[in-house]
Amino acid sequence: MQGLELAEKYYNHYGRPLILEKFNVYESRIAAGLVGDGSECYGFDDEFSRDHDWGPSFCLWLTNQAYQLIGTALQAEIDKLPQDFAGYGPRQVSAYGDKRVGIFETGRFYHHFIGLDRPPASLEEWLRLPEDTLAVCTNGKVFYDPLGEFTKFRNALKEFYPEDVRLKKIAARCMTIAQFGQYNFKRCVKRQEYVAAGYAQAKFCSDVISMVFLLNRVYKPFFKWMHRAMRGLPILGEYVYTAVNDLVTTPDYDQKYSLIEDICTAIRREFQYQGLSDSASDFLLDHGPVIQQKIQNPNLRARNILVG
Repeated sequence: MQGLELAEKYYNHYGRPLILEKFNVYESRIAAGLVGDGSECYGFDDEFSRDHDWGPSFCLWLTNQAYQLIGTALQAEIDKLPQDFAGYGPRQVSAYGDKRVGIFETGRFYHHFIGLDRPPASLEEWLRLPEDTLAVCTNGKVFYDPLGEFTKFRNALKEFYPEDVRLKKIAARCMTIAQFGQYNFKRCVKRQEYVAAGYAQAKFCSDVISMVFLLNRVYKPFFKWMHRAMRGLPILGEYVYTAVNDLVTTPDYDQKYSLIEDICTAIRREFQYQGLSDSASDFLLDHGPVIQQKIQNPNLRARNILVG
């Protein structure tokens, strides 16, 4: 059983009955689920994940008022629940894995990840929020949310970046993908600067994966899961997943050069399909300014194209 399924069953078996029995007056102000840090929140946990911060557990998110009134008492009751369930447990908490599960006030939970206790209200606020941070606080599953406060915040984030911010990030990715992959990687290899070439290859792969997520309007997880998560995306996901894997694993530099160009060609075709760029250039660097000019906000459109 994977962690997300285990968490929901554990909540239904122990958590919800506890709330109904001892905190029934506040039941309508308590949301339940599993969201945040941890491979199980992405559905990527396996036998290697179970050595730390994995096991029967769940999150409860309370309104501010309910948290002030019953937060401490509710946490104390949750701590008394059996730590073994369905053949799993107890949960092994690592030195840095505290507070991944348990009782949270909704605003503070989101503030921990995005620095705001409300959804972003401006382009500037959206622009400052990294993709992987947004991925963390919108992953997992909400099991129960009668009031809808937690889900309303979550859905506001899941709507994705405003289009101007998405365009800004796509334009910036064009520049770095071209610089590190199409231009500098081969030059580093020719100079036998293999450490620099390895860095250029890694940066190219990271920004290509980010580009695919942006084209799909989905937040990219952090480095450990971004390649695996990309595979399930409908736009270029399976193709780039395979191409990037081939790029990283082949020792043949000519094949690496070819794969880099093939990936960039696929991205350019998607630009045309989405109406993002009509440039005929093979070099993604030339597409960045075209895409940036589509930004409606004049201040954002005038920003350094490399920043995004």
